[in-house]
Amino acid sequence: MKLTVGISEMLVTQSMEDILITYSLGSCIGVSLYDPEAQVGGLIHCMLPLSRIDPERAKRQPQMFTDTGVPALLQEVLNRGANRKRIVAKVAGAAAPLTDNGVFKIGERNYTVLRKVLWKNEILIAAEDVGGTIARTMALYMDSGKTTIRSSGVEREL
Repeated sequence: MKLTVGISEMLVTQSMEDILITYSLGSCIGVSLYDPEAQVGGLIHCMLPLSRIDPERAKRQPQMFTDTGVPALLQEVLNRGANRKRIVAKVAGAAAPLTDNGVFKIGERNYTVLRKVLWKNEILIAAEDVGGTIARTMALYMDSGKTTIRSSGVEREL
């Protein structure tokens, strides 16, 4: 079953029939975590890098922020039986849409915060499609752990 992960949302599943998908990753960051042995995986779509800009919002909706959302995703896959050493992490997004003229660098900052969070948790990025100016769609196929990226009408595996 295709399950959509909206902006500032995450989903974790152990159902091999599920495909987790998120759309319109521009400056936002998408992260898939998958443990092939425990067959648990999750996908998150974070909008902003740091929760300190709105701590109250971060309490209500930690998935909005990379620094609180990614740890929440990691904790949920671990709670469902994943092993940190087996987790395969894949990343997409962190673009710099032409409309922001590089002023805020949200995509770049999202990616920097993500790398720090994963590094602190001893998780390496297995594959990524980040930067540039285009939006991406990211999908995690639970039956295989395959992650795909679709951009400019072309789909490829990460």
